Amino acid sequence: MEPAQPAAGTPAAPAAGAAARAAGAMAGGDGPDAVLAALDPEQRQVALATRGPVCVLAGAGTGKTRVVAHRIAYAVRTGTVNPGHVLAVTFTTRAAGELRGRLRQLAGTGDGLERVQARTFHSAALRQLVHFWPQAVGGRPPAVLDSKIGLLSEAARGLKLKPGLPELRDAAAEIEWSKVTQIQPDDYPAAAAKAGRTPPLSAEAVARLYAAYEQLRRARHLVDFESVLELTAAILAEHRPAAAEVTDRYRYFLVDEFQDVNPLQKLLLDAWTAGRDDLCVVGDPRQTIYSFTGATPAYLTGFTAEHPHATVVRLVRNYRSTPQVVTLANRLTGGPGAGSGRGPGRPPGRRPAIFPNGEVPGALVAQRAAGPAPEFTGYQDEQSEAAGVAARAAGLIRGGTAAREIAVLVRTNAMTQRFEAACADAGVPCQLRGTERFFDRAEVRQATGLLRAALKSAQAPAGAGGADGGGGVPAEVRHILAGLGLTPQPPAGRGAARDRWESLSAIAQLAEDFGAAEPAAGLPGFVAELARRAAIEHAPATDGVTLASLHAAKGLEWDVVFLPGLTDGTLPIVHAQTGEAVEEERRLLYVGITRARERVLLSWALARSPGARRTRQPSRFLAGL
Repeated sequence: MEPAQPAAGTPAAPAAGAAARAAGAMAGGDGPDAVLAALDPEQRQVALATRGPVCVLAGAGTGKTRVVAHRIAYAVRTGTVNPGHVLAVTFTTRAAGELRGRLRQLAGTGDGLERVQARTFHSAALRQLVHFWPQAVGGRPPAVLDSKIGLLSEAARGLKLKPGLPELRDAAAEIEWSKVTQIQPDDYPAAAAKAGRTPPLSAEAVARLYAAYEQLRRARHLVDFESVLELTAAILAEHRPAAAEVTDRYRYFLVDEFQDVNPLQKLLLDAWTAGRDDLCVVGDPRQTIYSFTGATPAYLTGFTAEHPHATVVRLVRNYRSTPQVVTLANRLTGGPGAGSGRGPGRPPGRRPAIFPNGEVPGALVAQRAAGPAPEFTGYQDEQSEAAGVAARAAGLIRGGTAAREIAVLVRTNAMTQRFEAACADAGVPCQLRGTERFFDRAEVRQATGLLRAALKSAQAPAGAGGADGGGGVPAEVRHILAGLGLTPQPPAGRGAARDRWESLSAIAQLAEDFGAAEPAAGLPGFVAELARRAAIEHAPATDGVTLASLHAAKGLEWDVVFLPGLTDGTLPIVHAQTGEAVEEERRLLYVGITRARERVLLSWALARSPGARRTRQPSRFLAGL
């Protein structure tokens, strides 16, 4: 029996299908039908395709993580697969943690879903490398190098080169690109020229630096993240006992964000699957935004060429965004309502070739109720634009929108500074994403330690908690954190004291959310939740507007998204000189638009500074929107 589906324009979403899940659970208990109960027809197709190659083209906001978890659970409950034979591969620790969390929610009595392995490429490869190294290579496994900068600096000194820190970081990025695309140091100059890359030093100097870095790395018995993948693939290719052990353990594969796979990851995936075809890949070619790192959508768009009998399912029902946001995204990528899509660099009537063969994917179909229309605003200069964005954000916050549900997404990290300053001037709290990890902050480590200590004290035979029981977990957590400086109101101004307060406030807010969702869990449950989030790097949303680059925003969502700086030369970026490079910039804007649940605000500035000549042009991507 098909589950009732929300009609377009109704505020239903898979995540909100509690009634359907409950009905399914009553009908099927821990059986397979309970897993299918809350899925829409296309999602159900994915879950039912339990064997053989499967390609899921999952548009933004269509619930791909959820459907992946349900597919695994259905395959396990029908006896199609042993849960211990499943390897689900993601690109981030957070995504792997979210998938494990979904599987925990779906777990039934004795079905063994907790045995499913959900890991990043690097985590899975590193476990295998450490395990097989003594028998396949001999001796102790190499240590993992967290950053290339130190070795690169030493290598540069040995070569009498004097790059600054920015040049070293860019050189590290060039080496990473070379390694994932399997380019050796001697081949770098020609390959970089062919790919249109702009190295921070001369191509020859980067090649020498690359070679010296590799020599130092091997001499110190170190591996970087790329070497982990490469060496694991090599061991599986050359050491039969290791390959036999892996192929016996893992027989059912799933890869998320398949449009972001690079050649080195594909090499390792081929070693894991060893010619078997129980492989499900999930991705969206419209969200291919990492080609500069070596990622390519070719493996996704060419999946049916590699697997001619693959099942292909398109997920197009968008449960995240309003119809107004979805329509804007569709128009940008040539979907319904796009009109001619004319603009500089695009012939009349030509829609963007998201697939290599020119095919345009199915347009997203909104499932939520209508919302406000997108806003387009032109400013005289960058200063006015930043002030305007901050003022608009302040107005939304006064109107009831939580600051943590607002994001300002920009093309480059350098652009965040002026919006941070403008927010400070307007009294708008903000947070930078992509800087220090939340759980690595000193005050956060202190807070989690103090909460654990309070829990142990409360659990001691003669002990009592540090706070009275009134108010539940939120009140208890605030009482404990008060000793570290959490006050009802934030300190004035910016600086270290305000940053510390915002970190503690974020933990307190997380306690509020946790207490509302799990009122019976108490402090032990909250401490366990903090530990789980720290393990998967899932930082709580602090009560401030998020400032982030478009690349860093992928996979996240907010109620309100500002997209400033939309001028030619910024988006598309000035060094996007080829047609494909420009289309990747278009996809980057698409990612930005589809982060918004309810409201998206786009803007541009015609001059850099007040009084300067207004020579800039609004982004060509705005034509027809």
